[in-house]
This record gives sequence, C-alpha cells and structure tokens, in this order.
Amino acid sequence: MERGIGVRSGAPRLAPLVYTRDGDRIVIVASTGGAPTDPAWYRNLLANPVVTVELGDETFQARASVAEGGERDRLYAVHAAEHPSFKEYQDRTTRIIPVVLLDRIA
Repeated sequence: MERGIGVRSGAPRLAPLVYTRDGDRIVIVASTGGAPTDPAWYRNLLANPVVTVELGDETFQARASVAEGGERDRLYAVHAAEHPSFKEYQDRTTRIIPVVLLDRIA
C-alpha cells in the first residue's frame, strides 16, 4: 500500500498496489490494466516522490524513482512472471508502462 500526495488536491492519497521486490527495493507497475493513460497515483508520485509505504505490519517512508531502459524491461518481466496478468497489460496499450522503484528512506 502506498500513501502519497495528490498533485491537484494536495491531499493525502492511498493506493493499494501489487508489488514485487528487487533486493531491498519495492517494485510497483503503473499499468492501469493496460489503459491508454497512466494512473493518477503515478502522476502523483512524479510530483511528490516521497511516500509512506504500508507493508504488512510495517510502515516506512520511501522515495520513488522510475526505472528506464533495460532495467525497466528486466523489472517488468520479473513482475509479470510473478503476476501473469501484467503480461497482457503491455499488449493492450501503446504506451510504455512505467515501472516504479520505492527505496526506503533511512
């Protein structure tokens, strides 16, 4: 679960998301089921990259960054292997679905 700040409203927003891990990093994918536009939570992260992550009984701050190039492709493939519906999502859209990394802030 990711908590961020809305771009337009400035209000806190909650987004329950499927995730995978890449080492200590949490990987989330802005697929919106293959919709033609990025989800609102992704646009919020671009504007306000520091978020609160709720994972099980743990809550912590993280900084979001967008994976690019080969790293994005590798992470998307791993994510889709763990969550097979994501394999179809990229086929449904012409946009490159963003892959977001959440790094814990000490």
